[in-house]
Amino acid sequence: MTNFTLKVTRLGFSLLQSVSPRMAGKAAFRLFCLTPSRRPKGEKAKAAHAAGAAKLASAERFVLPLAGGGGGGGGGRAHAYRLNGGALGRRPRYLVTHGWGSSGEYMADLVEALVATGAEVIVVDFPGHGRAPGRSLHMGMAVKAIAAAECRFGAFDATLGHSFGGAALMVAASGMLPGTAAVLPERLVLIGSPSEMHWLFKDFGKMIGLAKPAQQALENEVRCVAGRRLEEFDAGRAAGAIRRPVLVVHAEDDKEVGANHARRYAAASNDVRLHWANGFGHRRIVSAAPVLEAITDFLASAISGKDAEIIPLFDLSARRASL
Repeated sequence: MTNFTLKVTRLGFSLLQSVSPRMAGKAAFRLFCLTPSRRPKGEKAKAAHAAGAAKLASAERFVLPLAGGGGGGGGGRAHAYRLNGGALGRRPRYLVTHGWGSSGEYMADLVEALVATGAEVIVVDFPGHGRAPGRSLHMGMAVKAIAAAECRFGAFDATLGHSFGGAALMVAASGMLPGTAAVLPERLVLIGSPSEMHWLFKDFGKMIGLAKPAQQALENEVRCVAGRRLEEFDAGRAAGAIRRPVLVVHAEDDKEVGANHARRYAAASNDVRLHWANGFGHRRIVSAAPVLEAITDFLASAISGKDAEIIPLFDLSARRASL
């Protein structure tokens, strides 16, 4: 937010919570879930987006309807790219997810490295991001998008996510969302990912000037929408419960998601391997050559592969026409 927008927002919430903390909390949750503009900001972002779009240009594209009803807020649609799909034989199948305010284009270097191994690679744009419609996203919707990808393409050998997308993969793997089956791959890779979300809500509430009753109402909305209390969405604790190998890649100079989140993942289980990628911050980490090498080595150690699905030509044409 600009300084002026933030001042107006704080004034509005100050007035609203003086009348009804519950209404202020509900309004704050809607604002919290509002997704940012898809338009790249700055020349570097524009260049990265354009390069990523070029790398995904040959991919098949799919619409993924999110399951309606139940926990997590049903409805909505995600978007998916698929590369190396529709072939006979066994090959690994990987799912890649992006962070908040990002999209598949910004994950393209990682996708390219995975495709080069011969794997079938699915890249999801969460609702309100990339090619997916909408202007709202929360953890329940992200988990439902992950479940929709598994339903459409089949079980994944590994799932890989950056930032919010990594936390969503861990929530999905643990079956934490009521009414949504777990998406539990053989291995997970979390890149610059938060281990829990409570701090984000606290920082957001402080930014817009919520007093304690309205802050509590904001956090209560998580339970109303997703069926669990905010503190139960603990990805770090889930890492110790799923009993799967997890590679956590993080930079100690990450200014958006602190390094303590990575340490918390690592402390959760002996199955978690921590790889420090210092110097790459929060965003460059997804395309850094040493990171890509560490990830492909981790995945290559124990992946058997799935039978790739054949999509009839008429079905593929119909799906592309629907985009």
